[in-house]
Amino acid sequence: MKFTLLTVLAAAVAVPVTAEVYLKEQFNDEAWTSRWTESKDWKPESDMGTWKHTAGEWYSDEADKGIQTSVDARFFGISAPLDKPYTSSKDKDLVIQYSVKHEQDLDCGGAYIKLLPGGKSFQPAAFGGESPYAVMFGPDICGSSNKKTHVILHSNQKDENLLINKQVMCESDSVTHLYTLVVRPDNTFEVFVDNKSVRSGNLADEFDFLEPKEIKDPDAQKPEDWVDKAKIADPEDKKPEGYDDIPQELPDPDAVKPDDWDDEDDGEWEAPMIDNPEYKGPWKPKMIENPDYKGPWVHPMVPNPDYKDDDEMFMVCKDTCTHVGFELWQVKTGTLFDDIIVTDSLEEAHAFAQETFFKKKDGEKEMYDKIQAERQPEMPDMVSGETLSY
Repeated sequence: MKFTLLTVLAAAVAVPVTAEVYLKEQFNDEAWTSRWTESKDWKPESDMGTWKHTAGEWYSDEADKGIQTSVDARFFGISAPLDKPYTSSKDKDLVIQYSVKHEQDLDCGGAYIKLLPGGKSFQPAAFGGESPYAVMFGPDICGSSNKKTHVILHSNQKDENLLINKQVMCESDSVTHLYTLVVRPDNTFEVFVDNKSVRSGNLADEFDFLEPKEIKDPDAQKPEDWVDKAKIADPEDKKPEGYDDIPQELPDPDAVKPDDWDDEDDGEWEAPMIDNPEYKGPWKPKMIENPDYKGPWVHPMVPNPDYKDDDEMFMVCKDTCTHVGFELWQVKTGTLFDDIIVTDSLEEAHAFAQETFFKKKDGEKEMYDKIQAERQPEMPDMVSGETLSY
C-alpha cells in the first residue's frame, strides 16, 4: 500500500472533538420560570423563601439578570432539567460552572449547586436537602472562620456522598465570583475560582473513595514487657534531709506592728506572710535515660481485606444525571446565581466565562465601589469642625 505525503499529514491531524453542552442558563428572559421549578413541597410554605429575577443592586448591565434569594432565615429550593442527560463515561469530562454574588454580607448560608439523578422519577416540587445527588459544589459560609467551597461527589462503590478531605477556599466579598469544577475520567479533579485553579489532585488521594490498603493487624498487641518510657527517675537521687521542713511562706521579718494596734480589741498581732526564698517546691528526683527503653511500639500493618480498587471513581453520574438545583438555608438572603453551564469541555466553560463573567466583572465592581463610597457615613471632625468621609 502506498501513502502519499498528503495522506500522512491528514492522518497526523487530530480530529476535533465537539463539546457537549448539557445545560447553559443565563436567566436573561422572562421564560426562565418555565424551565425552573421551585420546591414548594419540600418544606411548609412558612419555611420557604422566594426567588427574585434581578440583576441585583450592582451590575454591569441591568438587563443581565440572575435569580436571587429573598426573605431572611428561610429555605430555598429550585431545580431545572438538563437540556440533555449526562452520563459519566471514560471519554468525557464533567464540568460544572456558575457564578455567585453575595450582596447581603452573608454571615451564614450555602450557595452551592447540585447535579441530580432521577430522570422521569424526579419530582422537582419536592426537591430538597434529602433528595439524592451526584455532585454538590460551591461556596458555603457560616461565621468568620468557616468559609469553604463544598466539593462532594457520589461514590457508586460505597453508595454514599464523599466530602473532599481538605477544605477548599471560597470568596466571601460582595461581588460576583465564578466557581468551576472538573471531574476527569483519569480519576482526577480540579476546582477553579474566577478561572484560577485553587485545588487539584487524584480522587483517591483527596476523597475517601477507597478503603485503606493496609490496616493495623487486629491480632497484634503490644507485649506486656514492652518498655516505652524513655526516661526514669534516677534511683541514686535521694531527697535531701530536711527538704520538706522548708516552709513555703514565712513571716515578713521587716513587718512592724502598727502603733495603733490594740491586742485587746484587734487580737494578737501577727506579721504578714511572704514567699520563702528558700522554698524549692515539691521534691522530684532527677530523670535519667531508661536503659530498658525500646522506643515507641509500632502496631504492625496487614493488607486490608475490605480494600477494593475502583477505576470508576469519576463516574459520579453512572446513573444518568438529569437535573441541576439549588437547595439552601440562608440566615441573611441576597445571594444571586447566574451563568450556569454543565458541559464535558473545560475549554467550553472557559469560553462561556469570557462571554459572561469576565465581560461584566469590571463594570460591576465599578458600580459596587461607587455605591459603597456613597454609603460611607459623614462624620464631623471634632478638631477642625470640618466634615470628613470615612
